[in-house]
Amino acid sequence: MPRELVYAPGHDRSRSLGWLWAAWVEHFCVHGPGDVQGECIELDDEFAGFGVDAYALDEKGRRLYTRAALVRPKGRAKSELAGFVGLFEGFGPCRFAGWAQGGEVFRWRDFRYTYSLGEPMGHFLTYPFIRCLATEESQTGNTYDVIHYNLTDGPLGEGLDSSVAGLTRILLPGGGEIVPSTASSSAKDGGKESLAIYDEPHLYVTPELRRMFRTVDRNLRKRKAAEPWGLLTSTMYQPGEGSVLEDVDHQATAIREGRTRASRLLWDHRQAPDEVDLTDLDAVVAALAEAYGPAAAWMDLPGMVTDEFWDLTKSVTESRRYFFNQRQAASDAWTTAADWDACHDPQRPPVDVGETVVLFFDGSRNDDATGLVAVRVADGHPRVLHCQERPPDAKRGTWAVDKAAADLAVAEAFADFDVAAFYADVREFEDEVDEWALTYRDRLLIKATTGKNAHAVAFDMRVRGVDFVPAVKRTLVDIESRSLTHDGDLRLRRHVLNARRAPGRFGVSISKATPESPHKIDLAVCLIGARLARRHVLASAAWAKRAKPRRNTAYFV
Repeated sequence: MPRELVYAPGHDRSRSLGWLWAAWVEHFCVHGPGDVQGECIELDDEFAGFGVDAYALDEKGRRLYTRAALVRPKGRAKSELAGFVGLFEGFGPCRFAGWAQGGEVFRWRDFRYTYSLGEPMGHFLTYPFIRCLATEESQTGNTYDVIHYNLTDGPLGEGLDSSVAGLTRILLPGGGEIVPSTASSSAKDGGKESLAIYDEPHLYVTPELRRMFRTVDRNLRKRKAAEPWGLLTSTMYQPGEGSVLEDVDHQATAIREGRTRASRLLWDHRQAPDEVDLTDLDAVVAALAEAYGPAAAWMDLPGMVTDEFWDLTKSVTESRRYFFNQRQAASDAWTTAADWDACHDPQRPPVDVGETVVLFFDGSRNDDATGLVAVRVADGHPRVLHCQERPPDAKRGTWAVDKAAADLAVAEAFADFDVAAFYADVREFEDEVDEWALTYRDRLLIKATTGKNAHAVAFDMRVRGVDFVPAVKRTLVDIESRSLTHDGDLRLRRHVLNARRAPGRFGVSISKATPESPHKIDLAVCLIGARLARRHVLASAAWAKRAKPRRNTAYFV
């Protein structure tokens, strides 16, 4: 997935102040400190498009987004773009002033902009308060440096008093300020920001930096008329570090999956393809060109390959994250996004009603997820039938699993499919598992347990580790060999990628990153358990004796 975009409902680029922003930036702004400092700005299509998206409005002219995240590889001039946004917020017509009838003209200094029919018009913000956040106490940050340079050496600085643009604060002539800040979060409580710019939030991993983000983010709720918002510009995070950007990415995922009502996030992430031959110069250059987009035209991509990907003193994993802009798996990750995504087979028929399947159920009472996964016996292809998770905006202790909904999902599965085996973890669902055994045992080809303690359904994870751990290894082998296929379900993908290797007395199983982690793995457990049940079915005498499955197919593997 080279490009990930999350928009709010009602997103419409024709209803945006971003077109005015782009024209204003190209008229007034210059490149900040660096090789091309002082040169005029010509926004490429991708950055101009992001500005149009970030300034999108709803039908009433209110800002559509309270948070916008631009995630691009190292060297893409993200911080500079954020500086241009900060300048527009401080000096430009950045808030809605009505819908144009067509032909109205905005004038400021020597800038002229003619509005089209139906286009939103802009006005200046009363007392802009823009905070530029960085990680180091000793640095003002790249974004603030761009703003400061434009006000001392660019067209916007013409006519300004020399005392306006200081190294630690910019006092806006009409009232307001632009300030750089770092991790002294307690000093920021009570602020009245109209815009917060978070530079490289993939580095916000310490408790102090995370508190800084939370404090400033709370401040953005205070000025309703100013319609405050936050802009995050960053390279991709390292999964498992618990950075602010990782949290925002999880929110974006929740929005894509419809698991949260908090939808006022713009998420724009671009990366290289997952499958790249790192020994092939042309292949790596092409992958970098995909990650950098329009900026590839002026980047030394071959030099980047030799100096970053082929330099033996450098980590390939870090090079992939910084320059391919890819999420790299945590050191203890069970599998990788590249391996899992390579198993996506959109051409394979989905698991359909009437087919012979096995089921695995993993339940919880109120914290971990509750899931039911079906795996087709013919080829091992999975389908998520049921998933309940505590919503991201629900506090711990305020939400509980709907056991009746889980019971209904099981009943519907037996009504829709020919179920050869059904394994269910008994923990926190003991009564339901017993009831399912009584209800469905006569329909099952094989039972979860046999012998003295025979039970048609129960698969107690607390005592079946000796069976489950080898299944974890086998499923991983199937993923890496591409013999496991899936339909791209985002919930299943998230749970699989959340899984961490967990050594134990029976070998390496899977677990959450920490017992308290909010990132669930229950559908991954269901997948592994269902594929184990399928192997039990295929190896059983009962399956061998079955003359003709209800719906056999030609893609048996």
